[in-house]
Amino acid sequence: MHAIRVVTYNIHKGFSQFNQRMMLHELRDQLRGMSADLVFLQEVVGAHELHAERHDDWPDTSQYEFLAETIWEDFAYGKNAVYPEGHHGNAILSRFPIINWENVDVSAHRFEQRGLLHCEVRMPGWDETLHCVCVHFGLFAQGRRKQLSALRDRIESLVPPHAPLIIAGDFNDWRSEACATLAHKMHLKEVFGMTQGQPARSYPAALPLFRLDRIYVRGLRVTATEVHSGRPWSKISDHAALSATVQRA
Repeated sequence: MHAIRVVTYNIHKGFSQFNQRMMLHELRDQLRGMSADLVFLQEVVGAHELHAERHDDWPDTSQYEFLAETIWEDFAYGKNAVYPEGHHGNAILSRFPIINWENVDVSAHRFEQRGLLHCEVRMPGWDETLHCVCVHFGLFAQGRRKQLSALRDRIESLVPPHAPLIIAGDFNDWRSEACATLAHKMHLKEVFGMTQGQPARSYPAALPLFRLDRIYVRGLRVTATEVHSGRPWSKISDHAALSATVQRA
């Protein structure tokens, strides 16, 4: 096992920007074309009764099962936001076995339900499991600081310092505060920072201006990075997808 490709993507619950069209089928085609080994997804719908009634081509399964089908043999889903019609949260799709996972509620208040989805993945030929954490932080700075602190506490208590680690997702980090904690205090490196000097612009997908989405790694070497923006990506979600190819350091 020499290299793995990692993708993070806020899929906007399977709808285009401003919720104009349901884009799950186009999303699945694009994800499959990326040949990713690990996919970190945010705003994934686990169930929604109204959408299923309104859209003839709405999947019979959850969105994460629909996207993973026949390609990613294992997956985990963390239910965060629950409402009368259904629920949504974060998901990790993996070509390799997920041997342990837990979703941790890090909601800062009742109006924004957020979670950390933490998985351990057994990688072929590796002597340690790969720890993966999918995050979607809140829109307000005070809440993000609390969520970042919860993430740091979890990593320091449950992930051995020498174990390979990937933290990816939508950080909503308008002020770039996460880098100081994750890079300087936890010894993680942001993949685009390593290859291009700073995190990638990922929002809005049509013409990215803001650096909201990130992929942080520890114990891994980055060999390639890419921002997937513009068409067709801008027709699928309001965020661009980010990808990185990494190897065991």
